[in-house]
Amino acid sequence: MKKIILTILTASVFILGVCTPTDSEAAAGNRTLSFGMSNSDVKELQELLMTKGVFPYHEETGYYGPITKASVKKFQVKSGLKADGIAGAKTNQKIQVLRSGDMGRPVAELQRLLKAKDAYTSTIDGIYGKGTKQAVINFQKQQGLSADGMAGARTFSKLKETASVASSSAKELTVTSTAYTASCQGCSGTTRMGVDLKKYDDVKLIAVDPNVIPLGSIVEVEGYGQAIAADTGSAIKGNRIDVFIPKEDDALTWGRKQVKVKVIK
Repeated sequence: MKKIILTILTASVFILGVCTPTDSEAAAGNRTLSFGMSNSDVKELQELLMTKGVFPYHEETGYYGPITKASVKKFQVKSGLKADGIAGAKTNQKIQVLRSGDMGRPVAELQRLLKAKDAYTSTIDGIYGKGTKQAVINFQKQQGLSADGMAGARTFSKLKETASVASSSAKELTVTSTAYTASCQGCSGTTRMGVDLKKYDDVKLIAVDPNVIPLGSIVEVEGYGQAIAADTGSAIKGNRIDVFIPKEDDALTWGRKQVKVKVIK
């Protein structure tokens, strides 16, 4: 990915194999979501589909249309479930369990909860790698849970019951901002998390230092709008961000300047 001109965002690469969660770790999954529905539960489902790498878009819409139905089917096939495109109890139970290979905001939230309990000391990057899995295992052992390294309902319940995570919604700061495009020389056009910026050139993304703005955060950027903090860059350290702008001329026009940002969530 490039230095200043390419790096950023959202949702996903699919998990390296699908494990079956234990009954004790499976989420409640008492909703049934299907084609034609439009609500916040559908948005949550789409975000989890992105985490699993099977929702081919950069943000959730809240509408259960053909793309969402096809994504649910893909997840069901990979999970050994009946591929009917309906998110019922069994599908919800499996999709809500986070595990190695998952990426996105739900993973970042898990890392925040673990960090609040001093169980996770690395960067909140939204990537369920070896460090996150080990932190989950250690926490599960401490709490007397089955130490399988997967974060299901009981693990989350214990984390929320014993941890108090400070909200990042009020965090405001001034940063140095530069801009990048996907079409620069030497750029792959694909972010660290697998988003094809040439395909989704309307997405609002920024590269951040996760030690300052956690990956997976929704951020309001002065003069740019609401964006997802979704990747890192070798030159993006401290109070600095890189905003994605599709056209190179527009990116050059943005230049380098001080902007105010607000972390919404």
